[in-house]
Amino acid sequence: MSAAPRVVSLVPSLTEAVAVSAPGLLVGATDWCEHPAGLDVQRIGGTKNPDIGRIVELRPDLVVANEEENRAPDLAALREAGLDVLVTEVRGLDQAFTELDRLLVVALGLRRPVWLARAEEAWAGPRPEFDVSAVVPIWRRPWMVLGRDTFAGDLLARLGVRQLYADHAERYPRVPLDELTACGADLVVLPDEPYRFTADDGPEAFPGLPAALVSGRHLTWYGPSLVRAPLVLAGRIRQALA
Repeated sequence: MSAAPRVVSLVPSLTEAVAVSAPGLLVGATDWCEHPAGLDVQRIGGTKNPDIGRIVELRPDLVVANEEENRAPDLAALREAGLDVLVTEVRGLDQAFTELDRLLVVALGLRRPVWLARAEEAWAGPRPEFDVSAVVPIWRRPWMVLGRDTFAGDLLARLGVRQLYADHAERYPRVPLDELTACGADLVVLPDEPYRFTADDGPEAFPGLPAALVSGRHLTWYGPSLVRAPLVLAGRIRQALA
């Protein structure tokens, strides 16, 4: 790899991690990569439908992907075109920190970013006052929720929020709404991605249940947003329970 590697990112959170850590390395990113603001790189399509030809034309030294967000056939096509593809796997916070080190320090040869140390410190503090159970929808039509072995579920658990489907056999199970409303949760947590739940779209399905509308970037992204995530998420949960 060259002294100043050319990087294409297929993952919004990793796009932000690279761009904040080493401005100028990124030459391409998906249409969904909106952070940091004003990112000026070539757009190469979506996370699920990247333009393989355009990526190859950018001549990247490294393509950054994720085993959950990106499709295996696309990654195979990039490798067949002779490109080096680094695929992250993140099922929890500790694994996120390990993968960020693998990308930024090992693969790209950067000095460990200050924001990464700050994120570790932010999550190493004492747990807040919560001791509540929750359901965490991520989609509707059909309703889908967080299940087992998820990064977002791990973050909520560290904040004292027990998601009621954490032991489900599936990671993102489909659950009928009548079952969700009858499960006895103390709280419903509604992120704004991948489905964009809003004050007018989501809480009305759970009458009488406190609803915490949270930033998907702080709940599901592993990057610089982790620095503020515990305070941001706790604030929204506290507001919902007040």
